[in-house]
Amino acid sequence: MTTQLYHTDAYVKEFEAVVVAVEGGATAGAIRLDRTAFYPGGGGQPHDTGAVTISDAVTVGERSWPVAKVRKAGEHLWHDVSGEPPAVGATVHGVLDWERRYKLMRTHTAMHILCGVIFRDYGASVTGGNMEPLKGRMDFEFETMRLELVKEIEEKVNIEVAAARPTRINILPRAEAFAIPDLIRTKINLLPEGIVEVRTIEIVGLDLQADGGTHVANTSEVGRIRVVDYKSKGKINKRIEIEIGD
Repeated sequence: MTTQLYHTDAYVKEFEAVVVAVEGGATAGAIRLDRTAFYPGGGGQPHDTGAVTISDAVTVGERSWPVAKVRKAGEHLWHDVSGEPPAVGATVHGVLDWERRYKLMRTHTAMHILCGVIFRDYGASVTGGNMEPLKGRMDFEFETMRLELVKEIEEKVNIEVAAARPTRINILPRAEAFAIPDLIRTKINLLPEGIVEVRTIEIVGLDLQADGGTHVANTSEVGRIRVVDYKSKGKINKRIEIEIGD
């Protein structure tokens, strides 16, 4: 099982790891590490990118492999790299594209603020969502959506940003996690049946959900949230699109 450093500390930008498995050939391949800070994607959040390097002063000096994609296969994470992968047993230095990752952390936290406000004040469940750096969309179980309501929601989410609410991560036994009321905010519970531990993200005083992604430590880091569009995606399915200010 790959140790997922981002599960407990989303601010790990660089790390050392050992290559435990390799696939591919001379032009492209993938490596599996014993530990990683690269997020493989999930819950609407894209995977991380970056690079892994090896320093070998005796032969070729420092070699670097761009990490173009990270994917999950069971309990393991694979890092797709360009060129012939480093060998099993090699110690590599991983470096995230931090600018991109931090934007995604801000965006993901903004989505939780939006979800928390709408659930708290309007009781609407989430029916879908997706994001990219500094923009995202979320669908809710609303029958109607109008401009006045959208403006009201935008004002409320920015109040929560300014409130500088801390975020907290916990990893709980499944039974303990599911004893928390309203832990699952999506219309359909997407957690696998066999999962024994549940990771939760809490925006203190606003929102508590099961979630596997990366987030900022405080809502004040998010920046101003703008609702840039809204539309109907069905009789009781309405979409809100947001952008995050630098």
